Amino acid sequence: MTSPILALRRAILDRAVIDAELLGLMGGSLRLYDEPPRAASGIYALFGDVKAADWSTDSDRGHEQDLAIVVWAQPGSARDALAAAERMAAILDDAPLALDGQRLINLRVTEIASMRDKESQLVRATLRLRAVTEVF
Repeated sequence: MTSPILALRRAILDRAVIDAELLGLMGGSLRLYDEPPRAASGIYALFGDVKAADWSTDSDRGHEQDLAIVVWAQPGSARDALAAAERMAAILDDAPLALDGQRLINLRVTEIASMRDKESQLVRATLRLRAVTEVF
């Protein structure tokens, strides 16, 4: 069985990499990672916290996922981080993504929040999503 978390991440990457507007906001290429890149600058995003809980029915196995994508920007770039997070929200909310080994029932944006990291002064915008998937 394919992991519902990994299947959703792959589908998000596949959707994001073809959106020219998002690529432009991120400096020309998709900068969405599992871990922070070394010496990162400009706008980049990370897959953040995720929780997958059983959402099975009598007839189907499924999961409900709460996940975050965190967009990071240099000090003074709150607008850029928010613009990238909002573009991700626009392309992902209710998107008909194709998942490996899973069927996406729904994908909704539940929150966008922004804050400044107190230590580094980097700006981060967090996009929170809720997905329901079924195994097929």
